[in-house]
Amino acid sequence: MGMFIYDTRLEIELDDRLLAHLQVVIIDKFRRNERFAMSLMHEGRATTLWMSPQSRVQFVYAGNRRPSINPTWLDALSDVVGMSGVLRIVHEPPRPHESRPAGPAVPGRTRAPARRRPSLTRA
Repeated sequence: MGMFIYDTRLEIELDDRLLAHLQVVIIDKFRRNERFAMSLMHEGRATTLWMSPQSRVQFVYAGNRRPSINPTWLDALSDVVGMSGVLRIVHEPPRPHESRPAGPAVPGRTRAPARRRPSLTRA
């Protein structure tokens, strides 16, 4: 479990994977000079924080490896804050490649689309 630290006074334990995704969304909003609220559960209570580029935030990871990023989850988190102005945690959706049926794979290769043969018609 990592730690999201807000203004050096509030420390909220979060899973490293969730923390990594929140970091990408929050930093992206700050780079665009955007302000928004963020709601999290902390000590059994809903806590809402005002986030702005001037906010002092830290992302402290428990593990020594950065979790992989799921672009579909980033989109879902960004959509939530974009529609409501409040960043809320949503469940991680499957990655785009996880929703496709599995087939034989060769490492380092992608499957080419099947080609159709031209139909032969007699005149």
